[in-house]
Amino acid sequence: MPTRKIRRTQLLALAVAALTVPATAALAAPVPADAAAAPTAPLAAPATTASTTTAPATAVAASPTGFLNLPTSLLPTDRAPHEISFQYRNDSAGDQSIAPQVLIESPVGGPFLVPTAVSLQVETSDGSWLPLPLGIETGTLYTNLIPAKLVLHSHHTLTEHYRLTVLSPSLGTVAPRIAFYG
Repeated sequence: MPTRKIRRTQLLALAVAALTVPATAALAAPVPADAAAAPTAPLAAPATTASTTTAPATAVAASPTGFLNLPTSLLPTDRAPHEISFQYRNDSAGDQSIAPQVLIESPVGGPFLVPTAVSLQVETSDGSWLPLPLGIETGTLYTNLIPAKLVLHSHHTLTEHYRLTVLSPSLGTVAPRIAFYG
């Protein structure tokens, strides 16, 4: 079956605007490492089910049911922009509701990073770079999951391109992952 690479478009611009809604902050925080390492849903092909009810437009999205941790890399310390790219392929027979997320983890013993220490941008379909705000929890910077949520069709591949610039050099790890819903 042919594959098709999917890239998010202007949805990202709207998603960044949606980050100003305070109710989304609680659902965007990273899950503790124990929960991320042992997701409650299968990683390769989580099951999705159809719902017969429609949620009101004001309802907040459900929490992820599992995560797939992608390969990590050391946080660059040279103050130059670095491209971070990753792919996730839906090899299951059905559609998957997913959201890509980038975690920037501080060393366990500190010093802890702050959002102003790094600049993270995502590449849009026209090749321009859109800045992404970062949240922080216990020394981990993260991108918001809720506006990034999308449906990845069976046998399609999501390709993400980010540009990371460390403004205040520090030790740390860049840890992309995929969140699964339902």
